[in-house]
Amino acid sequence: MKLWITRPMTSEVEARAHADFDAEIRTSTLPLNSGELRRALTDFDLVVPTLGDQFSAQVLADVPIPRCKLLANFGVGYNHIDVRAAQAAGLQVTNTPGAVTDATADIAMTLLLSTARRAGEGERLVRAGNWEGWHPTQMLGHHVTGKRVGIVGMGRIGQAIAGRCHFGFGMQVAYLARGAKQLDFDAEYVPDLLTLAAAVDFLVLAVPGGAETRHLIDARVLGAMKSSAILVNIARGEVVDEAALIAGLQAGEIAGAGLDVYEFEPTVPHVLCDMENVTLFPHLGTATEEVRASMGHMALDNVAAFVAGRAVPNPV
Repeated sequence: MKLWITRPMTSEVEARAHADFDAEIRTSTLPLNSGELRRALTDFDLVVPTLGDQFSAQVLADVPIPRCKLLANFGVGYNHIDVRAAQAAGLQVTNTPGAVTDATADIAMTLLLSTARRAGEGERLVRAGNWEGWHPTQMLGHHVTGKRVGIVGMGRIGQAIAGRCHFGFGMQVAYLARGAKQLDFDAEYVPDLLTLAAAVDFLVLAVPGGAETRHLIDARVLGAMKSSAILVNIARGEVVDEAALIAGLQAGEIAGAGLDVYEFEPTVPHVLCDMENVTLFPHLGTATEEVRASMGHMALDNVAAFVAGRAVPNPV
């Protein structure tokens, strides 16, 4: 069976792919273009795609009898794959849950702290040679310890963020989810998003992407937040209405934002780049050697199980 991996991987993952499979590894770091998407379905039995590789219903419809039988997605999020259309065409879809949890939660806390304490702005000040020395009112930010945080989405990653907030910073945790969770720390379940947004100092997004969560954070939610509150998004860019976020920041409806993902990624509006109260990361959520290697191995574990005729360990 012929395997195509659509992006370069860590050296150990690439070595395993070549050793264990008839693998071709694409060298470009850009998403698959239209022709490549169709080639993936016609020229390969197994494909390891990732974020940006848009296996839409239209792409799948253009290849009515695909050679490909498995899309072993590299990443926990799979909103770039129309799973129903893929399954209807006879393809299995898998992902890589679990491997990304701690690294993504760490980035959420990095964004929260960096935005609250104006770390990016302060570093730019020092690098530009404009720091004139310490004084009692220099760059006053927002205290984090003991504050109230709202987590939107309480799956693996949401719970990992909440745990860091509770145990690491003594924060009061509230959350929105499909239902109340059994947790090993105190946290308040709030079933209404607007109520949650109005009650917290930090609102952290940890929901999956897709049609159900597109523009979940809109002008109404931003308007409900405290003017001193900070929004953190480590979910998917389209979860936030980016135009509404920009308007809310410009109007002072919220104090700042920490973003690792963007609605039209990799395009980031210049107006966001110009805002000192916004922390901008280039989708760093899982960007460590260990985590990316673990994700790659998990994707290949799904491939290996499929090739051997076993049940795949991480079906979508």
